[in-house]
This record gives sequence, C-alpha cells and structure tokens, in this order.
Amino acid sequence: MRDDVGIEVDGLSRRYGTNQALDAMNFTVQPGRVTGFIGPNGAGKSTTMRVVLGLVAPDAGRALVGGRPYRSLAEPLRVLGSLLDAGALQPSRTAHDHLLWIAHTQGLQAKRVDEVLAAVGLTSAARRRAGDFSLGMRQRLGIAAALLGDPRALMLDEPFNGLDPEGIQWIRGLLRSLADQGRTVLVSSHLMSELEGAADHVIVIGRGRVLVDASVHELLAGVAAGRVTLRTAAPQAAADALGRAGATVQPAGPDTLTVSGMAGPEIVATLNAASVAFTELGTQRVTLEQAYLGLTQDTVQYRGTAPTDTAAEAES
Repeated sequence: MRDDVGIEVDGLSRRYGTNQALDAMNFTVQPGRVTGFIGPNGAGKSTTMRVVLGLVAPDAGRALVGGRPYRSLAEPLRVLGSLLDAGALQPSRTAHDHLLWIAHTQGLQAKRVDEVLAAVGLTSAARRRAGDFSLGMRQRLGIAAALLGDPRALMLDEPFNGLDPEGIQWIRGLLRSLADQGRTVLVSSHLMSELEGAADHVIVIGRGRVLVDASVHELLAGVAAGRVTLRTAAPQAAADALGRAGATVQPAGPDTLTVSGMAGPEIVATLNAASVAFTELGTQRVTLEQAYLGLTQDTVQYRGTAPTDTAAEAES
C-alpha cells in the first residue's frame, strides 16, 4: 500500500429502481488537503461513500483507496478511517468497549483506544454507556473509531452535526492537522459556513454527477468574477441606468445593488452620464454557501414551500 493514499472514483453509476443515484461519477480526492463533498439531499453523496467502503456495489465503474478496492485491504482501518453514521453502535457498550471491540477486529493494541478517546476529548466518558451519549458525543466517538487505525485517509459524513461551538472549532483544527500531515481527508457536510473554514478543495455534486471539482479559492473567485457591489442613495435610478446599458442588477440590501456583466470603470462611466451619485464600488465577496446554492439550484430534488398565513386567508 502506498503511503499517499488517495480516493479515486471512476465512472461510478448506480440505479435504485427508477432513481439514478450515481451517473458516471468521476473524481479523485488528493492527499494533503481537506476536500469538502457537498450537494443537495439525494445528490448521491452517501451512496458514493458507501460504494467506496464496499457496502454498495455499483452498476458500473469502480472506487479505489490507495489504488485498490477497499474490500481487498487486509487491514482496512489502517488505510481508510470512516464515519458514516454516528448512531451505528451498540448502545449497551461503554465508549471504551465499543472502540476496543473494533480495535480487536483489526489487530490493534488496547492502548490505542485510550489514545483516540483522549484525542476526541472523551477520556472522562470512557466508561459511560454509548447509548446515553448526546449526538455531539456520539460524533466524537465515531471520529475516534475512524482514527483507531491511524489511517492515511479519512472519510467523514456530516461530522459537524450535533457539535457545540467548541466542538466545531476542535474538529476544524483536527481536519486541518490531518491534512497537514499529508493525509487524505474527505468531508461531507451541509453546513457550508463550517466547511468553508476547514476545506481547501470542494467537489460539488447534483443528481449523481460532479458539477464542480475545484479549490475553494478558485470556486469563490470564479463565482465572484464580474459581480460588483454598488452602494448608492439612489438605487432605483442606478438600476435603471445600468439596466439600460446592458448590466444585470439585483438588490442586495438597503441602498446596495449587485451588478453583473459590466466592469467597474464602465459602471462608473454609466452612472456619471446619468448623474447618479454612489458612495462605494467594489468586488463582491461570495461565501461558499452562496456559491453552492447558485450551482445546485437546478438539481434540488426536495424543495419545500413557504408557509402560508392560514388565519389571514380565513379572514379574507
């Protein structure tokens, strides 16, 4: 097994009845960085992770860990540690015994259990029944299990769920430290603000296909390119003038507009010609959440509607 253990997904396809969960999906997760794996519910994230772990067989394609199928690894937890479901434990077992049982299946020494419990902050809860743990504590226990084999690659599904602010700060630091050690780290999450503070790279998927595979910096810069924030005391006059000149203008707050399709100097010239004063003009900062929503808006399968005011409707 090579020391640099990457995760390779090559042409994965998987159908459940009429639902095409994965559609010729391709990507590679590189060592030495935290890669965010994001997409709407039903996009195929969990199915992909389960295929990587050999829990689901693809209809076509393959998934490799360090160049080999996960099922072929003699000591898989020493190669890829994973957390798919923090609730997948025997509730009557203590945290220590839960990890000890896993360690024994991999030929790991008992002292490793104490090491990972300390690493995730659960030493004082080691003898408590895992079934009595809060969601955040179960997440920490699941991460401890993923770390047991000191693997070169980790794959974590929604690791931020249930964690308090201190826990979120801790796991950000943990992910960063693991990547800095040259390990491969793949993290699926719906919490874009937390992922933006941890990830170097993102793979965005929708309806079983890869939409974007890029660094966070490249993604945000690409989305922000050509979008300018304009502050003016006359937003309607500014919007009218810029719209006539061919720009796309959207309100972004009180006295603030977002202008697309027109460079800064041209915006200035257009506003000056229309005698519209402004106080600020600058490149718009885009968050990972904004970029994600823009990229996946056409691939959302489960979309709710705004609640209606039934009392008002009854009165009318």
